[in-house]
Amino acid sequence: MDAARFATFDCYGTLIDWNAGIRGTLARLFGEGDADALLVRYHELEPGVEAERYRTYREVLDLVTAMLARERGGELGVGDVHAMSDSLPGWPAFPEVPGSLAEADRRGWRLVILSNCDRDLIASSVPKLGVDLADVIVAEDVGSYKPAPGHWRRFDERHAESRGRHVHVGASRFHDIAPASEMGLPSIWINRLGEPSDPRATVELSDLSGLPDALDGLLPA
Repeated sequence: MDAARFATFDCYGTLIDWNAGIRGTLARLFGEGDADALLVRYHELEPGVEAERYRTYREVLDLVTAMLARERGGELGVGDVHAMSDSLPGWPAFPEVPGSLAEADRRGWRLVILSNCDRDLIASSVPKLGVDLADVIVAEDVGSYKPAPGHWRRFDERHAESRGRHVHVGASRFHDIAPASEMGLPSIWINRLGEPSDPRATVELSDLSGLPDALDGLLPA
């Protein structure tokens, strides 16, 4: 029997369209005209909040949204303080994701999610991916957020047989590609936003359509 091959994935931004989900809530709360600028600011603020200390991802989502309201000189209404975290179960998968993951699974890849999320929230997103996962490791499990190494350490503890047979896939250079490079892992950067190429990524794709072939190219069966 061939040795197992593992592909670990970031979830939000890579598999699930978090920009669409976050922007939609920002537009509802603050108006369509400001939504694009507020989305940029959201992504500037969130890593700092995650790095301060461990909070649940529900708390992170709602705290950053409240910070945006305060920067605009106001406060969220009582009915909106959990609007962002309540929106996450409705965030959609990118359209090519279920088919690409299914093909990787068919080729024998064991698929694992390493997500900056809570366990109850990730449970609302996993069914949209359309495949059975070998494992799911979230921030709630390890008490830290990527790019900290807790997710990968827990993965190594659970799947020691993955050593030398492991590729990491992510859309964030900060949260995923940089730490994967530091750990010596081959990585596939899903550059959905058309950012400048990053030499730390082993392979760059614009979406997951070419994922199965890219995985096989890095680690043939």
